[in-house]
Amino acid sequence: MPKIKTHRGAAKRFKKTAGGKFKFNHAFHSHILEKKSAKRKRRLRKSSILSATDARKVKRILPYL
Repeated sequence: MPKIKTHRGAAKRFKKTAGGKFKFNHAFHSHILEKKSAKRKRRLRKSSILSATDARKVKRILPYL
């Protein structure tokens, strides 16, 4: 069986937690921040855990993570 290539774009965006879940940072926090509320910008600052549905897709493209 050949080795599976890791999706390099996804590898830079997701980290695996000790429990085997995937952690990611939110988008939309790099520019055009004036019109976004302080509450929204505060929420976007924090990382989040990927849903189980999306985690299955990510697991397929990141086989060795």
